[in-house]
Amino acid sequence: MASVYEEKRISKAIMRVGLPAMLGQLTTLIYNIADTFFVSLTKEPATIAAVTLCAPILLIIMSIACIFGMGGSSVIARLLGEEKKKKAGNTMNFCVYAMALSGAVTLVLGLIFLQPLAKLSGADADNMTYTCDYLKWIFAGAPFIMLSNGFVHLFRSAGLIREGTIGLILGNVINMALDYIFIAVFKWGTAGAALATSLGFVCATVYYLACMIREERRGNQLVPLNPKRFSPNAPMVRSVVSIGIPGALITVLMSVSNIVLNNYIGIYGSDAVASYGIAYKLDMIPILLSVGLAQGVAPLVGYCYGRNEKKRMADIVKYTVFYGVAMGAVFTAAFVLSGKLLAGIFLQDAALIDQTGYFLKILGLSAPMLGVINMTTSYFQALGKAVKSLTITVLRNAALFIPGVILLNHFWKLNGVIAAQPAVEAVLTVVCIVMYVRDK
Repeated sequence: MASVYEEKRISKAIMRVGLPAMLGQLTTLIYNIADTFFVSLTKEPATIAAVTLCAPILLIIMSIACIFGMGGSSVIARLLGEEKKKKAGNTMNFCVYAMALSGAVTLVLGLIFLQPLAKLSGADADNMTYTCDYLKWIFAGAPFIMLSNGFVHLFRSAGLIREGTIGLILGNVINMALDYIFIAVFKWGTAGAALATSLGFVCATVYYLACMIREERRGNQLVPLNPKRFSPNAPMVRSVVSIGIPGALITVLMSVSNIVLNNYIGIYGSDAVASYGIAYKLDMIPILLSVGLAQGVAPLVGYCYGRNEKKRMADIVKYTVFYGVAMGAVFTAAFVLSGKLLAGIFLQDAALIDQTGYFLKILGLSAPMLGVINMTTSYFQALGKAVKSLTITVLRNAALFIPGVILLNHFWKLNGVIAAQPAVEAVLTVVCIVMYVRDK
């Protein structure tokens, strides 16, 4: 089979890179939902709230990996388009060691500042113990969380799409199996959920490292693991970080916006936080699938840019946006029609089911818009246009979202807080279309 970069049919090329990435994101989603399901078996809203409150911290840890994973992926794809394989391999090597070092630093700092971080995330007297139990094990696994998440992006850019997807699925399947053992059998609650998460990432990292060793022995110049190949220079570091930081800020600012959102929802009690937490987990289905599609296609866009194939690149973006919008519309319809039914899978209390179903209907309104927003963001990242990518990120998660939450809370209380996401993304969709058209 020809390399995905050489695939002539655009729709087939998109499916070859997009479907594995979406499958990987889907298993991540299933793990997240399973995690919430097993924690919900405790029938304690405070434990569900604790897992919800810790989610932004976990996202921040993953975002550090994005500096080198997404940044490196963008640089590597463009270098391959320019037929500079050795430089691409050296970039891969630098990114791997940079992620490992960053993970070790995060582990130490996270355990030192555990309680202040729990308070910052919105924990109160009801759920502080559960929150700290969760964060402790997440920070313990930080190096593996970073390596595993970074490898996914790096492998895709190197054409190891199947291996990247297998590692992601492997980690999430192990995660779910351990969730059952640690939570349902051993009754370890939030600590068990976090330990299962970290161990899943450990297994995925071991798999990725084994793949790199195998590829290096086969003479693949793109995946050198040997420390002797560690030869970063200022232009390399600058090119990776300049793209990686905006990519990482997508997750960091998402986490910051979620912390702000959690604090505002927390005003209305643990039941409101628990309802939102479950609705948000379900809403992650279209979010992660859209992200997977856009991120999977990004190396293909970068490769075309490196080869100056602008017509093919524009067609790839157009097709991907169409697929993303259509997929989002299906999920909007499903959430509007079956919100309460889906909420009932995780909850027993009738009032909480009603509230969660209502929240899900509101959140689901933004699903079609994700196809435009995520693809536009990935497009600018793939081309190395860091400022434009960063502009979308800042607008989405800070400049528009945080004032939106504050304003809508003032006028419509809890309903307004929940409605902030679709309201902001409707505005941002228009902004993204204008930015893309002007860039062509």
